[in-house]
Amino acid sequence: MFHYSKRQNGFSAALNILRLIFHNTVRHVRKSHGSPLIGLIVNMMQAIILVVVFTFMMQILGMRSSAVRGDFVLFIMTGIFLFLTHNKAMGDVASAETASSPMMQHAPMNTAISITAAALGSLYIQVLSVIVILTVYSLGWGTVSFQYLPGVIGMLLLAWFSGAAIGTVLLAARPWAPEPVKVIKTLYARANMFTSGKMFLANTMPGFMIAFFDWNPLFHTIDQARGFTFVNYNPHWSSVLYPVVFSLVFVTIGLLAEFFTRRRVSASWSAR
Repeated sequence: MFHYSKRQNGFSAALNILRLIFHNTVRHVRKSHGSPLIGLIVNMMQAIILVVVFTFMMQILGMRSSAVRGDFVLFIMTGIFLFLTHNKAMGDVASAETASSPMMQHAPMNTAISITAAALGSLYIQVLSVIVILTVYSLGWGTVSFQYLPGVIGMLLLAWFSGAAIGTVLLAARPWAPEPVKVIKTLYARANMFTSGKMFLANTMPGFMIAFFDWNPLFHTIDQARGFTFVNYNPHWSSVLYPVVFSLVFVTIGLLAEFFTRRRVSASWSAR
């Protein structure tokens, strides 16, 4: 059959890749719900329910006094928002199209575009949900103030990036062991309910308990975000460098493993 090939320079090729990423990001956002508005509302309701539940639970258990001095609801929000951003990014990237997916039969499509679109789609929904919730809370219950807003935004992006990095490794392993990867993804998401430290202040924890938390990059981002949020809190047990190094290492491992898998995957694997 006739075949038409078009030569592209580097600039036009980059624009074509960006266009593909944009369209796949839109497709990813609309994948779970036909209307992006419904998807946004569902995600917002998940965050609001978690904030209300944890606020009520900490008041019932008498843990409110152990929180940082300042807006208690904002203390809960800094943990919930980063927790959801991290877990959603991990889950969406781990569930992205692999090399054996039908979408990869289209010539311009590749797994790098699929991974990027899944990560950006997750970030878009989470950032939009955070902005809407904080705006409504500020209008209804008082002004929301941050000690250093760029630092808080940076920790939110770092929580997203670390979640996407872990998801990349799981995505690369999924064609080889789909069921174990599902179990690992679920266990990690459930473990983050406790090991993320979103209900505690790291500075108030005894030293022997830190080992149960400091392996988790989400623990560091949440604790550092609270340091950037509240003027009277200075994190001692966490660092910004650890989640950065952790994320870069996992992204490198994930991309190398995905390249190895892509060269060996068979179309029949997706039928298992």
